[in-house]
Amino acid sequence: MTTIGVIGLGRIGAFHTETLAGLPGVDGLVITDERADVTASVAAKHGARAVGSVEELLSSGVDGVVVAAATPAHAELTLASVQRGIPTFCEKPIASTAAESARVAEIINRSGVPVQVGYQRRFDAAFAAAKAAVDAGTLGTLHTVRSTTMDPAPPPMDYIKGSGGIFRDCAVHDFDIIRWITGQNAVEVYATGTVQGDPLFAEYGDVDSAAVVVRFDGGALGVVSNARYNARGYDCRLEVHGFADSVAAGWDHGVPLRNTDPRFADPSDFPSGPAHNFFMDRFTEAFRTELAGFVEVAEGGPVRGATVADAVEVAWLAEAATESLRRGAPVALESVKESVTREVSHA
Repeated sequence: MTTIGVIGLGRIGAFHTETLAGLPGVDGLVITDERADVTASVAAKHGARAVGSVEELLSSGVDGVVVAAATPAHAELTLASVQRGIPTFCEKPIASTAAESARVAEIINRSGVPVQVGYQRRFDAAFAAAKAAVDAGTLGTLHTVRSTTMDPAPPPMDYIKGSGGIFRDCAVHDFDIIRWITGQNAVEVYATGTVQGDPLFAEYGDVDSAAVVVRFDGGALGVVSNARYNARGYDCRLEVHGFADSVAAGWDHGVPLRNTDPRFADPSDFPSGPAHNFFMDRFTEAFRTELAGFVEVAEGGPVRGATVADAVEVAWLAEAATESLRRGAPVALESVKESVTREVSHA
């Protein structure tokens, strides 16, 4: 049996703890958070062992570590775990910037310690079926892939302030899934966005609605849509179009859309609802499968989810989209990589 440590018990960390507690392969949980009262509360709820520090957790003999702390701590905590030789699951992103992500990935790769990154959509049954259809060649040459992520309401503004912006915080899930689905690498992005909600988005240099067009090296085009205000519910969908066929994922009865086709009943027979409330209820099973996969990694198996190499490429995509929004023009990924690398080397 396997013991897993969880560092960080905020919204996603507490959710992961609950999920891990229900997995048959997990024998024990060791958890910690900066807030001792939160650690004690979550431990009592899920039968976990509460410890007072990251150091104590890493020294406790855990077989794997889940890093679910705030984004600015991801790099340091992941490297601390890796340096102990402990297989690690890091929630996205592995670092706050693309340059830092590349540095962290290099250290991880040299260590040989397996690290899985938290992009759970790869483990959703519908998304996985779309990937299988692409890999089987049934769609033919791909020309368009569309990915949508719209939240019912924005996170707290304190979170937005330190999030790095909508492309680094939200769109990265779309960037990862369209890279994975197409099997192609992005070469250019054009991003645009607006602020129509809380003016603090603009004050923090962010937007609350965004669209990104991604050009891939294999010829496919990606279209990503993101929004922080989608009151009907959490909307996460994927469409993949090829010369021979098309597939869609996320078109279930919980998709938060009203069908206005008069040929359907009112209320519509499809989708019949209720709408997905948030990503945790939409992807409950995907998170469970993802973490079950990580337990296998902790037991010596291979990483089946997103790797640190994937995370770095996604980080560069987010960096390029952020720069494109600032410039109001398309941006080549290579130019961003060269520019940032130059800045870092001269720092």
